[in-house]
Amino acid sequence: MADPKQRAIMETARVLPVVFVVMNIVSLYVIYSWFHLMPLLQSTKDSTSYVLGYFELYVFNGITFLVMICYLRAILTSPGSIPDSQEWEYVPQSGVVQPDAKETKKSGDRRHCKWCAKYKPDRCHHCRVCKTCILKMDHHCPWIYNCVGFRNHKFFFLLLFYSAIDCVFITYTMFPTVKNAVDLNNSFVSMFMVLFAETLAAFLGLLITMFFFFHIWLMIKAMSTIEFCEKSTKNQGYNGSLYNRGLGGN
Repeated sequence: MADPKQRAIMETARVLPVVFVVMNIVSLYVIYSWFHLMPLLQSTKDSTSYVLGYFELYVFNGITFLVMICYLRAILTSPGSIPDSQEWEYVPQSGVVQPDAKETKKSGDRRHCKWCAKYKPDRCHHCRVCKTCILKMDHHCPWIYNCVGFRNHKFFFLLLFYSAIDCVFITYTMFPTVKNAVDLNNSFVSMFMVLFAETLAAFLGLLITMFFFFHIWLMIKAMSTIEFCEKSTKNQGYNGSLYNRGLGGN
């Protein structure tokens, strides 16, 4: 068992990914607003740039607002856990199967958690980081300091969607600013900032977009990340799932 000091250090370390994400969001927001939008909005003599600046201002802030809402909801929403009611308390019995259960132990008994001392419903897994069983657990995500499960999977999925759009939007719209900063030999600070933001947005956009399409594929297959990894480990196919309800249902 770790002493209180070690536990405090471990808890602090688990917050660092969230701090890193917030720092990236703030950095991109400040750089894009100050070095890209402000020059466009100050171009009063060029009506095209002025209108373009306002259009990008509204779109960028709207998407970023949705990113922050989904990020906060993904962090603050409980993914769901096994109820504390008596029927879920683990009572060792042989051959007793949960009604309509699709997942059982090899012996045919109901699945149970030895740490929580409760029966586990289908697709429920114990998270050793959160120290509890998570309903329809997809995975534990250090970037949101939370598990992705039944109640917050929607917010995690939308977070990937809006983040991918935001990064691609920054990368595409800020490219002329980057080109002008290099061509016109602007100050080192200005060139560094716009190049940094462009590179960061392009890298994150590519990474998040690939991850988002992976989760779309999982959704189509009615599969969670844990179930994907289990099938990968067992060298099974990915065309079948116990929970497949068709494309629309999934």
